[in-house]
Amino acid sequence: MKVACVGVHILDILGRPVVEVPQGQGIALIDEIRITVAGTAGGTAVDIAKLGAEVTCIGALGTDEIAHIVRGMLRRFGIDESSLKAKEGVQTSATMLPIRPNGERPGLHVMGANAVFSVQDVDLASLSSFDAVHVGGTYLMPSFDGSGAATVLEHAQAGGALTTMDVLGTSQQDMMAVLKPCLPFLDFFMPNIEEAQMITGLTNADEMGQLFIDEGVGTVILKMGELGSRIYSEAVGRETIPAYSVNVVDTTGCGDAYNAGLIYGMCSGLGIIESAKLGSGCGSLVATGLGSDAGIIDYNQVREFMENTPIGYTET
Repeated sequence: MKVACVGVHILDILGRPVVEVPQGQGIALIDEIRITVAGTAGGTAVDIAKLGAEVTCIGALGTDEIAHIVRGMLRRFGIDESSLKAKEGVQTSATMLPIRPNGERPGLHVMGANAVFSVQDVDLASLSSFDAVHVGGTYLMPSFDGSGAATVLEHAQAGGALTTMDVLGTSQQDMMAVLKPCLPFLDFFMPNIEEAQMITGLTNADEMGQLFIDEGVGTVILKMGELGSRIYSEAVGRETIPAYSVNVVDTTGCGDAYNAGLIYGMCSGLGIIESAKLGSGCGSLVATGLGSDAGIIDYNQVREFMENTPIGYTET
């Protein structure tokens, strides 16, 4: 199984638990600080690699020390990072995340090289060699979003790859207009419900799902945190997949992990419902530790977790 993750790659610096930021030059003692490769492409790539896929990252980094750290970490997960373009004059994207005791994750973010990544940085002919192509981080790649992302997805789908997308929903003008060129070339679109609300201006989940379907998406999955996820598809209709009941440490990267499980499941032939359940298992596991690469060890461990963990509350 070969998967390409295209888009936002970030180094996260996380600390927990952060109750408040000290005044002036004060120091607060916390329990844990970690760095992880993150972002809606980078974090998903790490989790798919853990599940057992052969993964290639496509995107942009700077030429700074952060870039060397990101490349080294990806290589240690067995990921091919050679298609990450080195951009002069910009830093590698990074985020500082003070994680609150309840797992919430306010962020301080630098767009960096992600802001100058473009379709010219992608070898379009290579996309036909992948079983799945995931575009992650729409709305944080102004030089790639819209027509650039649509070109990548169109080439990938024409080459026989499963095409998927997730966004980083920072509020901005004309969000639907940015996304619209991509939708006819998406087998799966997987935003969280807050992002879908920002994009569509709607508040009803069913109306949001149907709008994306009407624009050409094959299957829409709205991720709803502890309430699970909602699937909209002509193939399966409307289905709700529960999350698992876990002690939440940090919600960073849970959506990326869900993407990884869904993609791995679909490429393994599991079908939409079972793949979404695998995605839910991966997302729930990541919430149990600090950072977007927490919790998941490998595919068998995720399956064991799913078999032995009760599901949480879900809407019907």
